[in-house]
Amino acid sequence: MARRTTSSSTGSSPGPRNRTPQPLPRRRRTFGDFLKAFLAFVALVVLVVGVPGALAVMVGWPLPHGVPSLDWLQQEITVGTFVHVLTVVVWLAWAQFTACVLVEVKAALSGVGMPGHVPGSGPSQLLARQLVAALLLVGATAASLTPGLSQLGHSMEGNQKGTVAAAQQTPGGLFGQQQEQAADTAAAIAEQAAHAASHADSGSTAEQGDTKYYRIQPPEGRHHDSLWEIAQRHLGDGRRYKEIYQLNKDRTQPDGSKLSEASLIRPGWILEMPGDAHGGELVEMPDEAPKVSEQVQQQIHDYAKTGDHQQGGGSQQGGSGTQQGGDRDTAHIHVPQQRTGSDQGSGNQQQGQAGSEESGFSFGLPEALVGAPLLAAGLLGALGRRRRQALWQSALGAVGGRRGMEPPVPTGSAADAQDALLVGADPEGVRLLDLSLRGLAAALAAESRPLPTVYAAWLSGNGDLHLQLAQPAGKPPAPWQLGQDQTFWMLARTDAERYEDVDTAAPYPGLVSLGTMDDSRLLLNLESVPGIVSLSGSESDRAGVFASVAAELATNGWSDRMTITLVGFGQDLTPLAPNRLRHLDDVEALVETMEAETRQRRGALGAAGHDSVLTGRTGPAQHTRWAPHLVLLAAEPSGEDAVKLAELAADASRLGIGYLVGTESGDLPGAAWEMEITSQGKLLAPLLGLELDAQLLPVAQQRAVVELFVEADPERESTNASAPPFLVDVSEQGRPAVYARLVGPYEIIGLETPDGERSPLLHEALALLLLHREGVHPRVLSSALWPRGVTDDVRDALVERLRDWLGNEPDGTPRLGTDTTGRLTLAKSVVSDLDVLRSLYHEATQGKGVNSRAVRGRLLTDALVLVRGPLLADRPRGRYGWLTHEIIDAQLPLLVADIGLALSAFHLEKDRAEKAIEALNAALGSAPGDERLWNELLRATHATGDSERLKRLAADLVARSGARGLPPRTEALLDELLPTWRSGVAAVG
Repeated sequence: MARRTTSSSTGSSPGPRNRTPQPLPRRRRTFGDFLKAFLAFVALVVLVVGVPGALAVMVGWPLPHGVPSLDWLQQEITVGTFVHVLTVVVWLAWAQFTACVLVEVKAALSGVGMPGHVPGSGPSQLLARQLVAALLLVGATAASLTPGLSQLGHSMEGNQKGTVAAAQQTPGGLFGQQQEQAADTAAAIAEQAAHAASHADSGSTAEQGDTKYYRIQPPEGRHHDSLWEIAQRHLGDGRRYKEIYQLNKDRTQPDGSKLSEASLIRPGWILEMPGDAHGGELVEMPDEAPKVSEQVQQQIHDYAKTGDHQQGGGSQQGGSGTQQGGDRDTAHIHVPQQRTGSDQGSGNQQQGQAGSEESGFSFGLPEALVGAPLLAAGLLGALGRRRRQALWQSALGAVGGRRGMEPPVPTGSAADAQDALLVGADPEGVRLLDLSLRGLAAALAAESRPLPTVYAAWLSGNGDLHLQLAQPAGKPPAPWQLGQDQTFWMLARTDAERYEDVDTAAPYPGLVSLGTMDDSRLLLNLESVPGIVSLSGSESDRAGVFASVAAELATNGWSDRMTITLVGFGQDLTPLAPNRLRHLDDVEALVETMEAETRQRRGALGAAGHDSVLTGRTGPAQHTRWAPHLVLLAAEPSGEDAVKLAELAADASRLGIGYLVGTESGDLPGAAWEMEITSQGKLLAPLLGLELDAQLLPVAQQRAVVELFVEADPERESTNASAPPFLVDVSEQGRPAVYARLVGPYEIIGLETPDGERSPLLHEALALLLLHREGVHPRVLSSALWPRGVTDDVRDALVERLRDWLGNEPDGTPRLGTDTTGRLTLAKSVVSDLDVLRSLYHEATQGKGVNSRAVRGRLLTDALVLVRGPLLADRPRGRYGWLTHEIIDAQLPLLVADIGLALSAFHLEKDRAEKAIEALNAALGSAPGDERLWNELLRATHATGDSERLKRLAADLVARSGARGLPPRTEALLDELLPTWRSGVAAVG
């Protein structure tokens, strides 16, 4: 559940602004340092002195001693002439290298500014820089005044390679912008190097001045500290635990052991912390720890000495982090950054893989769904809408025998698929993508500018959005910015979060995820491709891509209406979106259909005076006319059919029509872009510069997802009993051990309140488990509590605390257990008021209350008393985001309405109209939009015989309905109960 990391959480905090070089504590030079310095000295002597000496002795003066005549040019080229020419070239190379050495030595000894650039030097200056840095590494001047010098060459080299690689892998390389990228990349590298040099002195000085240490505390109860929690407390972000690990790995602790990947941290260990760590007495500097013993102070001093060899690496890491933050205005903005494994700014990756870096997806859920955040969010949203629709139809009696029934609880592979959707979904990412695109369309319309043609979009790991335009379209409207060149528009996530909903058509509904490159996700705009997109590979591999594309297009949250035609596959996918997906049997039917639609769209565009569907989506747009039509043809067409499709696709991008066609051979007429899916799950497009980890929906996961939608179909007959999945004993003997009140403000009875730091997470975890008595997968729990990702050990520690908090049954069995599938379940003695509410209603309508009027009335009254407001009414902002995936917000009002209606009918049987009105008004407090309650309130008010009261109620209903007007059933009921209600309402108004 996606979520994202900013650069501030991954890089070191900026150091003090003092630029004066300050001496750093000398670190002990190792034998390796001296060996490197000696070898560097030898290399410099050989290259600077040995090369010219050897040339002078062995070749001599290579140039003629006098001015050559024209006859000299006509002489035969001998071996000696050739040797002299090569000698001149070597002399020139030596002169350039010697100049580089002199420039680097001057910059290193002065410690001020960047070294000057020798024209045309390139690798020569880089080699000179590294040799000089290695030589001066053991010198006092380099050690004290230029601590970052030895890293500068490596930093520039690394940045150059990374940026060039990113440029080759991004849509700029895709669509032929190599020359512009090269210029931008060079400028970005120069700015990065200048940035690193300008911070070398201040950053190193700050590091020493801000060095802090943390001594691991003894365990509190059964709770042992972890690197994640230390980072959470003292750095503000648990995911920065890697910075602490890098600063302390393999350093000898006071007890003689070392921190390694596999080991746990132990009480008494000392950890060096990043310079921006905070947290009062727990973060201590070596000379400023008055509240610890002299022994501990000495341990910190001794540990600090062991860190000398690490501080160089730490400084480099910190510098890299700072540079990443600074690069936001250079390389990061100009190039959709493909982050490396050392960069912690991965939102989608953190979401699906946090805590599983070593084990991958070994936790038993479908990898394809967990790793597809936009697809998972779309499927989960569509599934929720389908279940709500089923609930409403059930409540209104549209399907017999389903009234009051709970949605079916998935089992087996369907349950695993649902859990994978919950873990992988990034609804916030979908929301921001939709707001960003619609906001761009609205801004362009306000400036009377057309929408530019967008070929692709990149969503980077930190949530920034990069649009690749087909051609330059000028300066984008704020807050959008130009990217690496005129064909890139970029929007930072922080700017996207400030967008609000706008009433405009979705500008680019044809965007669909194809896969990821490093940490960035590519969305291809199928309707803008100037021709056919072909996909080659084996039939089974292609099927996974086609199913993923179809499912995401059918359920995505950044489109309005569209038609998706599936040919040769996908007939079983139609339950995902019956209004969008349609299936054709063969290519012949497709060609006939698309010929007619192509003619129709050309005529409509001409009549409307639009150049393309894009100009029809801005201004006074007609949202439905310009909806895209995307064709997914899985089977390879015949040669004749392929030619016909190519002719249709030639003008398709202007008309809002896109074609994705499968082929065995990879040679398809009219294919503008050619892609290949490999058996290893790689999506390749060599001519476009693409090599993605493909987004797939394999057959097994496809069937499981479809099963979820089929089970939620409101028209599907079900043989399941209408009882809720969990009933409690509502008698006096059924007192629970733990009772949680969820309907209204959150309260817990029967447990001690946990300490303040952990209480919110424990309460939220318990609420999630109480709403899912069937069990909760540990991964679902962690993704719900930590949408931006968390490690397994932190999650497991929370589960253990929750188990300790809930306690044990009288026989010693923990109240928090694990079922055979590995899901967390609660004992029957842990109960919520929602469980009691369901049980009371069930007992009143299908249990003891069926044969006893008195029992039915008491049970319904007791149930209505439990309703104190909406679910978790006082939940804090920023928490309980997982409720957006639930349908409890629809279930609870319907359940309360059913109880109110049943109690009203109970009172009206004895002509107690006032009691019935009281019950209905109580139910309307939690279900104000339920038409059934209002209609029953009209009947109960009519039963009082007070016509004026009925008129006031009718006027109130009309006022509440607003411009939409009263529902047809309510109008018909008023016509029956109060024929003059229209004139009466006008008089009252």
